Amino acid sequence: MGLVLSPAQVAAFQLYLDELLAWNEQFNLTAITDPAQVETRHFLDSLALIPALAAHEGIPVPALLSRPLRIVDVGAGAGFPGLALRIVWPRARFALVEATGKKVRFLDHVAEKLGLGDTLRIQGRAEELALREPHRAGYDLVLARAVAALPTLVEYLLPFAKRGGRVVAYKGSAAHEEALCAEQGIRTLGGRLSKLIPAEIPGLAETRVLVVIDKVAQTPDGYPRGRGLPRKQPLGCKPVEEEAEETV
Repeated sequence: MGLVLSPAQVAAFQLYLDELLAWNEQFNLTAITDPAQVETRHFLDSLALIPALAAHEGIPVPALLSRPLRIVDVGAGAGFPGLALRIVWPRARFALVEATGKKVRFLDHVAEKLGLGDTLRIQGRAEELALREPHRAGYDLVLARAVAALPTLVEYLLPFAKRGGRVVAYKGSAAHEEALCAEQGIRTLGGRLSKLIPAEIPGLAETRVLVVIDKVAQTPDGYPRGRGLPRKQPLGCKPVEEEAEETV
Protein backbone atom coordinates (compact mmCIF):
# COMPACT_ATOMS: atom_id res chain seq x y z
CA MET A 1 0.00 0.00 0.00
CA GLY A 2 3.04 2.27 -0.08
CA LEU A 3 3.17 2.77 3.68
CA VAL A 4 6.31 2.12 5.71
CA LEU A 5 5.63 1.51 9.40
CA SER A 6 8.23 2.03 12.11
CA PRO A 7 8.76 -0.73 14.71
CA ALA A 8 6.91 1.47 17.22
CA GLN A 9 3.92 1.73 14.89
CA VAL A 10 3.88 -2.03 14.30
CA ALA A 11 3.96 -2.55 18.06
CA ALA A 12 1.11 -0.06 18.47
CA PHE A 13 -1.07 -1.99 16.04
CA GLN A 14 -0.28 -5.24 17.85
CA LEU A 15 -1.30 -3.70 21.17
CA TYR A 16 -4.45 -2.28 19.57
CA LEU A 17 -5.31 -5.75 18.24
CA ASP A 18 -4.71 -7.41 21.61
CA GLU A 19 -6.87 -4.88 23.46
CA LEU A 20 -9.65 -5.05 20.88
CA LEU A 21 -9.91 -8.83 21.15
CA ALA A 22 -9.69 -8.77 24.95
CA TRP A 23 -12.44 -6.16 25.31
CA ASN A 24 -14.55 -7.88 22.67
CA GLU A 25 -14.98 -10.87 24.99
CA GLN A 26 -17.13 -8.66 27.24
CA PHE A 27 -18.38 -5.95 24.91
CA ASN A 28 -19.65 -6.33 21.36
CA LEU A 29 -17.16 -4.06 19.61
CA THR A 30 -16.76 -6.04 16.39
CA ALA A 31 -18.01 -9.26 14.81
CA ILE A 32 -14.54 -9.78 13.32
CA THR A 33 -12.47 -11.71 15.86
CA ASP A 34 -9.84 -13.54 13.80
CA PRO A 35 -6.57 -11.60 14.25
CA ALA A 36 -5.62 -11.81 10.58
CA GLN A 37 -9.08 -10.59 9.58
CA VAL A 38 -8.87 -7.69 12.02
CA GLU A 39 -5.58 -6.68 10.41
CA THR A 40 -7.09 -6.82 6.92
CA ARG A 41 -10.68 -5.70 7.44
CA HIS A 42 -10.05 -3.04 10.07
CA PHE A 43 -6.41 -1.90 10.07
CA LEU A 44 -5.51 -2.11 6.37
CA ASP A 45 -8.99 -0.98 5.33
CA SER A 46 -8.65 2.10 7.55
CA LEU A 47 -5.17 2.90 6.23
CA ALA A 48 -6.32 2.69 2.59
CA LEU A 49 -7.29 6.34 2.84
CA ILE A 50 -3.67 7.52 2.91
CA PRO A 51 -2.33 6.22 -0.43
CA ALA A 52 -5.68 6.93 -2.11
CA LEU A 53 -5.80 10.53 -0.91
CA ALA A 54 -2.13 11.12 -1.73
CA ALA A 55 -2.67 9.83 -5.27
CA HIS A 56 -5.83 11.94 -5.62
CA GLU A 57 -3.82 15.06 -4.74
CA GLY A 58 -0.82 14.00 -6.82
CA ILE A 59 1.61 14.07 -3.90
CA PRO A 60 3.81 11.42 -2.23
CA VAL A 61 2.48 9.68 0.87
CA PRO A 62 5.12 11.33 3.16
CA ALA A 63 3.98 14.76 1.95
CA LEU A 64 0.39 13.98 2.93
CA LEU A 65 1.46 12.66 6.33
CA SER A 66 3.43 15.86 6.96
CA ARG A 67 0.24 17.93 6.95
CA PRO A 68 -1.06 18.91 10.42
CA LEU A 69 -4.71 18.56 9.46
CA ARG A 70 -7.66 18.62 11.82
CA ILE A 71 -9.53 15.36 11.19
CA VAL A 72 -12.77 14.03 12.66
CA ASP A 73 -13.98 10.43 12.44
CA VAL A 74 -17.78 10.42 12.77
CA GLY A 75 -19.20 7.17 14.13
CA ALA A 76 -15.74 5.98 15.13
CA GLY A 77 -16.92 2.71 16.70
CA ALA A 78 -13.86 0.85 17.97
CA GLY A 79 -11.58 3.38 16.29
CA PHE A 80 -11.82 2.61 12.59
CA PRO A 81 -10.63 4.47 10.66
CA GLY A 82 -9.67 7.34 12.98
CA LEU A 83 -7.55 5.72 15.68
CA ALA A 84 -5.82 3.41 13.20
CA LEU A 85 -4.95 6.42 11.03
CA ARG A 86 -3.65 8.36 14.02
CA ILE A 87 -0.99 5.70 14.62
CA VAL A 88 0.60 6.44 11.24
CA TRP A 89 -0.35 10.13 11.01
CA PRO A 90 1.04 11.75 14.17
CA ARG A 91 1.09 15.30 12.80
CA ALA A 92 -2.70 15.33 12.33
CA ARG A 93 -5.07 16.13 15.19
CA PHE A 94 -7.88 13.61 15.38
CA ALA A 95 -11.29 13.79 17.02
CA LEU A 96 -13.27 10.56 17.35
CA VAL A 97 -17.05 11.00 17.61
CA GLU A 98 -19.03 8.04 18.89
CA ALA A 99 -22.50 7.85 20.46
CA THR A 100 -22.15 4.49 22.26
CA GLY A 101 -20.64 4.73 25.74
CA LYS A 102 -18.90 1.34 25.80
CA LYS A 103 -17.13 2.14 22.55
CA VAL A 104 -15.99 5.53 23.84
CA ARG A 105 -14.64 3.85 26.98
CA PHE A 106 -12.71 1.45 24.76
CA LEU A 107 -11.33 4.36 22.72
CA ASP A 108 -10.24 6.11 25.93
CA HIS A 109 -8.55 2.93 27.13
CA VAL A 110 -6.68 2.23 23.90
CA ALA A 111 -5.66 5.87 23.38
CA GLU A 112 -4.18 5.88 26.89
CA LYS A 113 -2.40 2.56 26.32
CA LEU A 114 -0.92 3.83 23.05
CA GLY A 115 0.09 7.20 24.47
CA LEU A 116 -2.24 9.06 22.09
CA GLY A 117 -3.53 11.59 24.58
CA ASP A 118 -3.76 14.25 21.85
CA THR A 119 -6.61 12.30 20.24
CA LEU A 120 -9.94 13.77 21.30
CA ARG A 121 -12.67 11.25 22.13
CA ILE A 122 -16.20 12.63 22.18
CA GLN A 123 -19.36 10.80 23.20
CA GLY A 124 -22.22 12.38 21.32
CA ARG A 125 -24.43 12.33 18.27
CA ALA A 126 -23.21 13.84 15.02
CA GLU A 127 -26.47 15.69 14.36
CA GLU A 128 -26.06 17.55 17.67
CA LEU A 129 -22.29 18.14 17.68
CA ALA A 130 -22.25 19.44 14.10
CA LEU A 131 -24.56 22.30 15.07
CA ARG A 132 -22.18 23.91 17.55
CA GLU A 133 -18.63 25.17 17.88
CA PRO A 134 -15.86 24.14 17.73
CA HIS A 135 -17.10 21.26 15.60
CA ARG A 136 -19.27 23.01 13.03
CA ALA A 137 -17.08 23.87 10.03
CA GLY A 138 -14.10 23.02 12.23
CA TYR A 139 -12.27 20.26 10.33
CA ASP A 140 -10.07 19.92 7.28
CA LEU A 141 -11.01 16.29 6.75
CA VAL A 142 -14.19 14.47 7.84
CA LEU A 143 -14.28 10.66 7.72
CA ALA A 144 -16.87 7.94 8.17
CA ARG A 145 -16.75 4.21 7.67
CA ALA A 146 -19.78 1.88 7.77
CA VAL A 147 -22.15 4.39 9.37
CA ALA A 148 -25.08 4.90 6.96
CA ALA A 149 -26.00 5.11 3.31
CA LEU A 150 -24.46 8.13 1.61
CA PRO A 151 -27.64 10.27 1.20
CA THR A 152 -28.02 10.08 5.00
CA LEU A 153 -24.32 10.23 5.75
CA VAL A 154 -23.56 13.47 3.92
CA GLU A 155 -25.98 15.34 6.19
CA TYR A 156 -24.02 14.13 9.21
CA LEU A 157 -20.58 14.82 7.72
CA LEU A 158 -20.61 17.97 5.59
CA PRO A 159 -21.51 20.36 8.44
CA PHE A 160 -18.27 19.33 10.21
CA ALA A 161 -16.09 20.30 7.23
CA LYS A 162 -14.68 23.79 6.85
CA ARG A 163 -15.01 25.51 3.49
CA GLY A 164 -12.10 24.23 1.41
CA GLY A 165 -12.07 21.02 3.44
CA ARG A 166 -13.06 17.55 2.39
CA VAL A 167 -15.29 14.63 3.32
CA VAL A 168 -14.29 11.02 2.62
CA ALA A 169 -16.74 8.17 3.08
CA TYR A 170 -15.56 4.55 3.01
CA LYS A 171 -17.99 2.61 0.85
CA GLY A 172 -18.41 -0.79 -0.79
CA SER A 173 -19.93 -2.08 -4.00
CA ALA A 174 -22.98 0.22 -3.72
CA ALA A 175 -20.82 3.36 -3.77
CA HIS A 176 -21.79 4.53 -7.27
CA GLU A 177 -25.52 4.09 -6.69
CA GLU A 178 -25.29 5.81 -3.30
CA ALA A 179 -23.31 8.70 -4.79
CA LEU A 180 -25.96 9.28 -7.45
CA CYS A 181 -28.68 9.27 -4.78
CA ALA A 182 -26.69 11.67 -2.59
CA GLU A 183 -25.84 14.31 -5.19
CA GLN A 184 -28.84 16.53 -4.43
CA GLY A 185 -28.06 16.46 -0.71
CA ILE A 186 -24.37 17.11 -1.30
CA ARG A 187 -25.17 20.29 -3.25
CA THR A 188 -27.74 21.43 -0.68
CA LEU A 189 -25.22 21.02 2.16
CA GLY A 190 -22.44 22.97 0.46
CA GLY A 191 -20.51 20.08 -1.04
CA ARG A 192 -19.40 18.96 -4.47
CA LEU A 193 -18.84 15.33 -5.39
CA SER A 194 -15.18 15.16 -6.39
CA LYS A 195 -14.23 11.55 -7.11
CA LEU A 196 -14.90 7.91 -6.33
CA ILE A 197 -11.56 6.20 -5.74
CA PRO A 198 -11.32 2.38 -5.90
CA ALA A 199 -8.97 1.16 -3.16
CA GLU A 200 -7.06 -2.09 -3.27
CA ILE A 201 -6.84 -3.72 0.16
CA PRO A 202 -4.38 -6.64 0.31
CA GLY A 203 -6.28 -9.75 1.33
CA LEU A 204 -9.73 -8.16 1.02
CA ALA A 205 -11.89 -9.60 -1.74
CA GLU A 206 -14.75 -7.13 -1.30
CA THR A 207 -14.92 -3.86 -3.21
CA ARG A 208 -13.73 -0.77 -1.38
CA VAL A 209 -14.44 2.70 -2.78
CA LEU A 210 -13.57 6.02 -1.15
CA VAL A 211 -16.13 8.71 -1.96
CA VAL A 212 -14.43 12.12 -1.92
CA ILE A 213 -16.57 15.24 -1.48
CA ASP A 214 -15.18 18.78 -1.47
CA LYS A 215 -16.70 21.41 0.82
CA VAL A 216 -17.21 24.41 -1.45
CA ALA A 217 -19.81 26.47 0.43
CA GLN A 218 -21.13 26.95 3.93
CA THR A 219 -23.72 24.43 5.08
CA PRO A 220 -27.08 26.23 5.53
CA ASP A 221 -28.39 26.73 9.04
CA GLY A 222 -30.66 23.95 10.26
CA TYR A 223 -28.51 21.08 8.97
CA PRO A 224 -28.07 18.43 10.10
CA ARG A 225 -31.71 17.98 11.01
CA GLY A 226 -32.66 16.29 14.26
CA ARG A 227 -35.27 13.66 15.18
CA GLY A 228 -33.65 11.06 12.92
CA LEU A 229 -34.72 12.90 9.76
CA PRO A 230 -31.44 12.31 7.87
CA ARG A 231 -32.21 8.58 8.00
CA LYS A 232 -35.99 8.76 7.65
CA GLN A 233 -36.06 11.47 5.00
CA PRO A 234 -32.64 11.75 3.30
CA LEU A 235 -32.09 14.74 1.03
CA GLY A 236 -31.68 12.43 -1.98
CA CYS A 237 -33.15 9.10 -3.04
CA LYS A 238 -32.78 6.03 -0.86
CA PRO A 239 -30.34 3.39 -2.17
CA VAL A 240 -31.68 -0.14 -2.51
CA GLU A 241 -29.84 -1.39 0.55
CA GLU A 242 -27.82 0.34 3.24
CA GLU A 243 -24.44 -1.14 4.16
CA ALA A 244 -24.07 -2.71 7.59
CA GLU A 245 -20.98 -2.15 9.76
CA GLU A 246 -19.51 -5.62 9.60
CA THR A 247 -19.83 -6.08 5.83
CA VAL A 248 -16.80 -3.89 5.17
